[in-house]
Amino acid sequence: MPVSNRPLHAIFAIFILLSLTLSACQPGQGGTSAPPPAPAATQTPSPAYTPTPLPPRTLNVCLGAAPNTLYPLGGPNAAARSVLEAVYDGPFDALGYDYKPVILEKMPNLEDGSVQLASVSVTNGNEVADADGTLTILKAGTRVRPAGCRSDECAVVFDGINPLAMDAMTVMFKLKSGLLWSDGTPVTAEDSAYAFTLAKNEETPGSKFIFDRTQSYEAVDDQTLQWWGKPGFIDPTYFVNFWTPLPKHVWGQLSASELQKSELSSRAPMGYGPYVVKEWNDDSLRLTKNPYYFRAAEGLPKFDELIFRIVPNAEAAMANLINGRCDLIDSTVNLDAQTSLLKEMDRTGQARAYFGQTPTLEWLALGISPASYDDGVQAKDRPDFFADPRLRQAIAYCLDRQAIVSNVLYGLVDVPDSFAASASPLHAASLQAYPFDPEKGKQLLNNMGWRDHDNNPATPRHAQGVDRVVNGTELNLTYIATSAAQRRQVADILSQSLIGCGIGVNVVHLSQLEFYAEGPAGPLFGRNFDLAEFAMHTPSVLPACERFASFEIPSAANHWVGTNVSGYKNPEYDAACSSARQSLPSEASHAENYRLAQAIFVQDLPAIPLFFRIETAAARFDFCNFALDPTAASDLYNIEAFDYGDACLP
Repeated sequence: MPVSNRPLHAIFAIFILLSLTLSACQPGQGGTSAPPPAPAATQTPSPAYTPTPLPPRTLNVCLGAAPNTLYPLGGPNAAARSVLEAVYDGPFDALGYDYKPVILEKMPNLEDGSVQLASVSVTNGNEVADADGTLTILKAGTRVRPAGCRSDECAVVFDGINPLAMDAMTVMFKLKSGLLWSDGTPVTAEDSAYAFTLAKNEETPGSKFIFDRTQSYEAVDDQTLQWWGKPGFIDPTYFVNFWTPLPKHVWGQLSASELQKSELSSRAPMGYGPYVVKEWNDDSLRLTKNPYYFRAAEGLPKFDELIFRIVPNAEAAMANLINGRCDLIDSTVNLDAQTSLLKEMDRTGQARAYFGQTPTLEWLALGISPASYDDGVQAKDRPDFFADPRLRQAIAYCLDRQAIVSNVLYGLVDVPDSFAASASPLHAASLQAYPFDPEKGKQLLNNMGWRDHDNNPATPRHAQGVDRVVNGTELNLTYIATSAAQRRQVADILSQSLIGCGIGVNVVHLSQLEFYAEGPAGPLFGRNFDLAEFAMHTPSVLPACERFASFEIPSAANHWVGTNVSGYKNPEYDAACSSARQSLPSEASHAENYRLAQAIFVQDLPAIPLFFRIETAAARFDFCNFALDPTAASDLYNIEAFDYGDACLP
């Protein structure tokens, strides 16, 4: 019987017996000495303990399309932006209508002096931003805002003789210490100044708005940069005038044009973020952990390897989620048709479903002033249906927008009341609301002179005493939209609800090419429609009041470029929006004017907000540290912290 199987008391007895025997064999005092012991045999030392290495952890993310480029300044598509979140980090994140620093020590602000308004002297020939915010060469007759002025009331006209004091902004940005490129080279302020120069280059795609209004952007030392705006340009989002550093020591020998195509920049760009691009195949990209990531001491990123799988088909992406080939499906995969399934899987603990509101707002524009009115002769033009704002308000009451939210968007968003999202801190409270109320809409129509002449609500009303409309004119409107499936659903719901109020509707679905064609031929930008459904994206956390400013009306004078396709003009609205956009967030006038612009807008209703678009993502049931945010540039803004496993379970 092996010793290990003996009873404990037996083992103890054997131990005592052995002890006594060994004691008897020891030499006694004065006795004969025992012979010297034989030399001990040489023993081979046992090998040192080597722990079994843990298998590498892999995160699999499914994308709905292949990246078009990984060059940050090459106009990356949504899928590319998801990948780039793993290669770079920040420099700041837009979350919850606010900005959080990532590689900057802090967001600059007026309170601590990192932002300053310097009074500078300007005179004839200097380039300045005028009272409307438009860049111009200062000369006699130019209307500008002198130093300290934030509204049209204090604007002055330059006399062309005496120098004038105007405000110029300076903003200081400081990089965190210890930032390294993935080859171990320090990230410096000069890398950000280099990125600014590349982005400004005419060979680089993208808006040049901020570059045109920048006096200089330069490195002060290895960690500090200074942005200096041109006189008169007061930028309420000054804190984002920092350019993501790019590796000058690697890319510096290539021109801006060459960087658009080089594999060095477009397929395997060097970054300082949590992961490094290693392979790009037809249907996947493989990235590995960046050993020089500045948050590595925090145990980030959580994975050794990151695989992006390109799965355009939603059903295939869902299958990959179920069989484990996808840990996360980001919103570049169109999961709208899977909403019901995802809700059920989330309820039963089979997966996590994420639903969020995007900053893209779907609109129904009302053709207040068609381009044909621009010559001032309307005798042969379309009837002036929309001159009276009461008709626009009646249309709003007659639109069943809640049915769209309930039946098309699964009840995941609310019906908006203005161009500002309700979650924005700049959203105006107590705005005029237009719930679906056909009776109120019909009453407004009656009050204007639009009569139900045949007592048949299914036929269009006729004009009887309507201002600027010939008696007997039918209230029959053409509704244009693209042929996308969702727009067909929306147009069907809205046209039926309008018909219920006695408003005739002729729905016309066009191809995207036809709908968005340049003016004057294109119906939308050529301002040749009665009702037009389209979407506008808000690229900033600030409400986009300028979308409906008079300077945004597309016309021959501006080559048919502009977002105010309704042709809406209201000097009070323009003034409120301009003052809001040319004031700083810390100034009381900033929020006051944004809210005033919303109040004017909902009374005039040049366009009716239908709904904010939704985005959907899905993940394995034990996934964590992921959330959709309406102001984030990408779903994967927090990719370094993504995790799954027991630590993520409740």
